[in-house]
Parts: sequence; C-alpha cells; structure tokens
Amino acid sequence: MKYINAAEVLPEKLLKEIQTYVDGGVLYIPKTSAKKGWGSVSGSRRFYQKRNQEIQFLYENGYSLEALSKQYGLAHSTLKKIIYG
Repeated sequence: MKYINAAEVLPEKLLKEIQTYVDGGVLYIPKTSAKKGWGSVSGSRRFYQKRNQEIQFLYENGYSLEALSKQYGLAHSTLKKIIYG
C-alpha cells in the first residue's frame, strides 16, 4: 500500500474536517470495490467443491474412509467433515 499525503489530494475544506478527527495520525481509506469471495478468481472454490462431491459420491457407493484417505491424501477427520457436513 502506497502512502499518499492527504494535503496533496484532498480539498482544503475536506482536509480540515478530517483533521478534526485524525490530527496527524494515519488513516486507512478502504477501496470502494467489493471484495471477491474466496477462490472465485483462481477457481480453487470450484475445484474443492467438485472434489468434495466426488468424495461424497464414492463414499455413498462403498468406498471406505481408508481408501478415500489414500486416494485424496486427506485425514479421516477431514473426510468425515466432507461426507457428513
């Protein structure tokens, strides 16, 4: 994040108003754009949803937790969360 001097970008009236609240302090101003959800840009959310559906399907069709653990490299507790969650 780049530091910007408020006196260089804000109108004087607005700067004086802000100084009544934050005189000499550091103020963070968040972006106006909405934050994207986890995994929505990289596609990882879709990947894990598909994987979890496969795990649920395989378990329902007779695969054991041990077999799924070896196939997907996941702990039994993680598999239980996916299957029963």
